[in-house]
Amino acid sequence: MKNCWLREKVDKFCCGTIAGCSCAVLAALLLLLLSACTVGPKYHPVITQAPTVYKESPTQFKEAGSWTVAQPADAKLRGKWWEIFNDPELNALEEQLDINNQNIKQFFENFMAARAIVREARAQYFPTLTTVPAASRARSSGNLTGTTTANSGRTASELSLPLDASWAPDLWGKVRNTVHQAQYSAQVSAADLENERLTEQASLAQFYFEIRGQDMLQQIFNETIEADKKELELTQTLYQLGIDAQLSVVQAQTILAGVEAAATNVAIARAQFEHAIAMLVGKVASNFSIAVKPMTTAPPPIPIGLPSELLERRPDVAAAERTMAEANAAIGIAYAAYYPNLTLTAQGGFQSTSISNWLSWPSRFWSVGGSLSQPLFDAGLRRATVQQDVATYNADLAAYRQTVLNAFQQVEDGLAEVRILSQQIQQEQEAVKFAQQFLEIEQTRYQAGIDPYLNVLVAQTTLLQNMQTLNALQVQEMTSAVALVEALGGGWDRSQLPNPGQVTQKPDRADTTIQQ
Repeated sequence: MKNCWLREKVDKFCCGTIAGCSCAVLAALLLLLLSACTVGPKYHPVITQAPTVYKESPTQFKEAGSWTVAQPADAKLRGKWWEIFNDPELNALEEQLDINNQNIKQFFENFMAARAIVREARAQYFPTLTTVPAASRARSSGNLTGTTTANSGRTASELSLPLDASWAPDLWGKVRNTVHQAQYSAQVSAADLENERLTEQASLAQFYFEIRGQDMLQQIFNETIEADKKELELTQTLYQLGIDAQLSVVQAQTILAGVEAAATNVAIARAQFEHAIAMLVGKVASNFSIAVKPMTTAPPPIPIGLPSELLERRPDVAAAERTMAEANAAIGIAYAAYYPNLTLTAQGGFQSTSISNWLSWPSRFWSVGGSLSQPLFDAGLRRATVQQDVATYNADLAAYRQTVLNAFQQVEDGLAEVRILSQQIQQEQEAVKFAQQFLEIEQTRYQAGIDPYLNVLVAQTTLLQNMQTLNALQVQEMTSAVALVEALGGGWDRSQLPNPGQVTQKPDRADTTIQQ
């Protein structure tokens, strides 16, 4: 009914102003614009059922070691998640990373480029205006008297100041879907940026705790070397007194040299972790160092939240979901190719052979027009394009579901690893205590002449191995705790993902400056 009323109004207006044929054309075009629609499937986010509890949560086990999750059970990590480890030096390094890390900067610039593409797509909503001022002077041939060419053999000037306008109305939503596709792509880029940021932050924390573990290992070796030197002095004294054999001295020297060599090797891993951290914080490795400080802390309680919240806390899951939305918009763009394209054009300006009356009213000229284009035969191109985009969407759907499965796997892996390592560390601490008692007993029996020095060497080796194992487990527990935080999404939440309006906004001037 509304279109019929509008048609009557348009017909009445047209009949009073221009010829009936032109009136009918304008009326048809206007009605066509008003009936524009968006073709293609409507996007519906995938609904994923999450478990009610994490299977590997320490709260599900009677014996979970010393580590447990933070209370209340639905607490979340927020913001600067690394601060839960309560290490000021780690905090300072993480702050430098967020500013100086070049990988993060690269992903940020990719996000800026994606935002610019959104504005490029929106430009298709509006007409394009162009002008090409021109001046020329030419002489025609004098031997064209028998043709329709006017002013044969004369020289003339021509001055023109045209203004051309062209507009292709978005009748079938192709531009709208293109804009939506660009907006979703920008959201994917924003989520990728946050995922990269989280990855770099977690890597830095893991490298940092690896260094602290190497410092503790160095301390273990240094203390062992001091103890072995005292044992060597004792065997030398007993040998000189004729109480013990030279074999004991050689055995003591051998064990001391082996421990010293192992202590020297610790510096390799520490240097490599230190260089890796320098790269992460954007520093030249030659000018960067971290002071020695053995690790003495254990992982803090980590708020794991509810499984149903995990998908809202992982930037990679958000990126996979937005990729599906982007693929869905591409299907709409492909469907729009089945419908005709309308292009409206207009031209006007001033044209003259003399500069004195170039811009006068009689020198004006204008023209308006429109055209429709519709492919009649494309050998199945449009159908194949739609099928391709549908297949891409289905592939993105599978990738999204795989990302979700991977997210739950990583959290369960992290929970199991930290929980079991906590138990194993308690057991290894007992082993270290017993190994220390074993060494003390053997030292006493050796000094009393009851057992040979070989028994002392066995006890020394057993204690050192257990202490090394304990240190390795403690480092693994800390790095596993960081991996668990990363699996939980760090302090990120989907609410921080920019909405379509935000990714469409113009950037600050600082974001458009070429960096040197």
